[in-house]
Amino acid sequence: MSATHGSATDGSATDRPATPEPATDAAATEESATGAAATGAVVTDPAPAGASAAPGAAADGQWYPPEWPARIRALANGGLTPVTPRRAATVLLLRDGPAGPEVHMLRRRASMAFAAGAYAYPGGGVDARDERPVGWAGPSRADWAARLGTDETTAQAVVCAAVRETFEEAGVLLAGATVGSVVEDTTGEDWETDRAALVTRDLSFADFLSRRGLLLRSDLLRGWARWITPEFEPRRYDTFFFAAALPPGQRTRNSSTEADRVVWTRPADAVAAYDRGELLMMPPTITTLRHLEPYGTAAEALAAAADRDLTPVLARAELRGEEIVLSWPGHGEFTKNIAAAPPAAREAGRAAGEARAVGEAGRAARETRAVGEVRAADEADEASAADEASAADEASAADEVREADGGPAA
Repeated sequence: MSATHGSATDGSATDRPATPEPATDAAATEESATGAAATGAVVTDPAPAGASAAPGAAADGQWYPPEWPARIRALANGGLTPVTPRRAATVLLLRDGPAGPEVHMLRRRASMAFAAGAYAYPGGGVDARDERPVGWAGPSRADWAARLGTDETTAQAVVCAAVRETFEEAGVLLAGATVGSVVEDTTGEDWETDRAALVTRDLSFADFLSRRGLLLRSDLLRGWARWITPEFEPRRYDTFFFAAALPPGQRTRNSSTEADRVVWTRPADAVAAYDRGELLMMPPTITTLRHLEPYGTAAEALAAAADRDLTPVLARAELRGEEIVLSWPGHGEFTKNIAAAPPAAREAGRAAGEARAVGEAGRAARETRAVGEVRAADEADEASAADEASAADEASAADEVREADGGPAA
């Protein structure tokens, strides 16, 4: 299937509302996400009464860790050496819904060392084995190298990582047995066994494709953006953002060990919730959502990707006396002027920054109010009609006994 064929009837949501309660542990959260998905329902996630903004949030939903000022000052004073960013890839998975294109997103678990509680897209770091030869369809490695601004080896690794991570975290595989085909169903036990082996790195992506006789469909991807984590962060990524359409016959599911919720949402709804301070996102995420807003279909968005600028975006931080000016060139909405903090606060920030750098600091994710019209991800396994009916009955019963306390768009 060509990536420009953005309409996907499989995995579309229904309009019956569901009200799963916010979960307090990993198992419960995944269960509520799956239950909502079984009904294809609208999911909401109101903030608990009296809840305040998460520690990593600004007045809107911008990710802003409290230890940044101390780390920025340390970098400016030569006390902090930037780490080399790791190559990574992430995919804006799109489908057409009744009110326009929708994007698949996930919320990172509160236990994650990086961007805990923030909403993001499926993706992750490049595996060194992503450079191994694989069956390939679509634009050549040279074409991708020119588009991404890299050498051919890096281009292949990044494209492979994008496809691999989408399968690992969303259960969607952009590959097919022939140049013009794409896998239609990846929900069987054998697929899940291979997916789990990829996650644990017991199986390389090259071996996975070879064993199944599949070609990586690089033509189903479109380059969208490139962002590099600021130099003052202890964990840094050089991340390539891609866009792709959900292939017909395939269904997303919460396959990620890093996510506690997954949803399909209209970009405009997620943006509005971010602007109200209800959804926590990092600058690249909210920027890509804003850029998706104008398009009426997934195909329109994918067609527009060819003209997008992939120049890396890297934050700048400068000290003006004791004031910090933090900015992302070309993205003025994120600029912050940070006044000098009192000595006690500076010491606390410095300590927090050091703790985070060695992985000792955590951050609790807030429970958020949901974005307006958010449709829950169709994560249900279609193994049998009876299973679907049972899940729908359970969700319906839950609707009758509690108010709307569900999971937001990721």
